[in-house]
Amino acid sequence: QVQLVESGGDSVQAGESLQLSCVASGSIFGINVMGWYRQTPGNQRELVAHFDGGGRRQYVDSVEGRFTISRDLAKKTLYLQMNSLKPEDTGVYYCYAEVLSGATSDWRVYWGKGTQVTVSL
Repeated sequence: QVQLVESGGDSVQAGESLQLSCVASGSIFGINVMGWYRQTPGNQRELVAHFDGGGRRQYVDSVEGRFTISRDLAKKTLYLQMNSLKPEDTGVYYCYAEVLSGATSDWRVYWGKGTQVTVSL
């Protein structure tokens, strides 16, 4: 089975930085789209940043210039460097990836269980 596990969430003060990581494991023959969503209090889950099918980085406007998404496909790891954090960045951050699984021999989207980021003034 394919698993995605996030780490790096923490409680920080506004203006500080965090780096989130997401490691994919299991029978993986290929990885296509990868990205980060977040669930903020009182809001729906929103896409924060991702690599699209062409490998291009895309960001939601509210994090443009502050967050950087990167990945190491050899390590099957996705990162999210978050700088100049704001209280409105508080939420649970979820990693997802479209994976070609060796077990199912098809492309499926998998999700991690999330990591909590809390930003206080």
